[in-house]
Amino acid sequence: MRREFRQTGEARRYAGWMGALAALMLLLSGQAADAQQPPGSFADLVDKVAPAVVNISTTKEVRGGEAFPMPQFPPGSPFEEFFKEFFDRDRPQRPRRTFSLGSGFIIDPAGYVVTNNHVIADADEITVIMHDESEYKAEVVGRDTKTDLALLRIKRDEPFPFVEWADSDKVRVGDWMVAIGNPFGLGSSVTAGIVSARGRDIRAGPYDDFFQVDAAINRGNSGGPSFTLEGKVFAINTAIFSPSGGNVGIGFAIPSNLARPVIESLRRKGRVARAWLGVRIQSVTDEIAESLGLDAARGALVASVTPGGPAEKAGIEAGDVILEFDGKPIDKMRALPRIVASTEIGKKVTVVVWRRGKKVELTAVLGELPSDEELAQAEQGNGEGPTAIAEIPELGLKIASLHAELRSRFELGEDAKGVVVVDVDPGSSAAEEGLQPGDLIIEVNQEEVNSPPEMLARVNQAKQEGKKSVLLLVDRKGDLRFVALRFAE
Repeated sequence: MRREFRQTGEARRYAGWMGALAALMLLLSGQAADAQQPPGSFADLVDKVAPAVVNISTTKEVRGGEAFPMPQFPPGSPFEEFFKEFFDRDRPQRPRRTFSLGSGFIIDPAGYVVTNNHVIADADEITVIMHDESEYKAEVVGRDTKTDLALLRIKRDEPFPFVEWADSDKVRVGDWMVAIGNPFGLGSSVTAGIVSARGRDIRAGPYDDFFQVDAAINRGNSGGPSFTLEGKVFAINTAIFSPSGGNVGIGFAIPSNLARPVIESLRRKGRVARAWLGVRIQSVTDEIAESLGLDAARGALVASVTPGGPAEKAGIEAGDVILEFDGKPIDKMRALPRIVASTEIGKKVTVVVWRRGKKVELTAVLGELPSDEELAQAEQGNGEGPTAIAEIPELGLKIASLHAELRSRFELGEDAKGVVVVDVDPGSSAAEEGLQPGDLIIEVNQEEVNSPPEMLARVNQAKQEGKKSVLLLVDRKGDLRFVALRFAE
């Protein structure tokens, strides 16, 4: 009985300790849960940041029929004459003004305002309307069409309220966020939600890396900020996905870490200076990866190299697959332009490429991205093979060597090289990949070909090695691209 009592006392003490431990764990877990929960109200956050969020009103003068262009008809059509007379008679002669509304935010007490470029594009006048409804005329400091960002400047004697940038790399999917903007011109409006996804590519530009958010974003929210719960800007609301044009819970915002260097460059120079490698690239498909002996479809396939550019000087060649750039892995093709553009101009970087079945490490010194006009140069080779013609039924192609008649028929220059496609089997892999008569095949499996016999030899070699496809470098009117064609079963 006494022994039983001792055991019971020990049990009670044990139970007491366990109860205290459980209570402590419950308290700690409750505190942790509270730290992850949204606040009972966003009011304090809004009071803190709303004065720095602005509405942007733009006006544009439209003359004559700019707003309502005349329909286009074939030359000589009777409708052309009728509508020309109608539009000339009824078209308003006096200029008219159109208005547009958007959002923005101040990042400096000196009055620098960030917004989207499309909000202020082609505007004759830009007015910034503050939270207290005071208005200021704005001047454009600079704009960048590739990221759809613009920097404005407003002035007054006293400093302006402003907000700070957040580190967007630390924002996680599922984090709470608050958006403030000017939807439908109603004035300052606040919405809240979570970060739905990151790394979205919506084909808006070469450096797409959008956050997807589910906070209500509508027309007029463009250029407005998305805030973390600490009241810092982690993204700029830019686009929505909506069949109706209204909010359906899918909005896209530019990350602050992408926007910030662009805005700083606009502020310093009035333009964006980006690093440049000097390559044209395309995605690596499963078929291309198999043709090159890659373990997976990854990296950026170099379709061509700009003569005299950093890539050519570094020894990068067409057909290389860039796997790493400056220590960063290139999992998808679209990641490379963004990483290059965000790297310092003049920096010496290591580039790892996949070339002929093995990794090759190269060193490149990045230049400054030239203008589009400076980059618009045709890249053509030289040489002409002997006259010959051949069929490759397993690919669905009929090819020929270059000669005067084919150059004239397909409008090929004297400096064109390779073999020319003269016919494509409609049910073949070549047809599925979009090859057409007049295309030039320059390389087969990264080896140059200048005649049909050379191409046949390369194709037969691939079949003997047990490959299921061949990789072709195709030139269509100066546009180079790689195409992987599977052999017919």
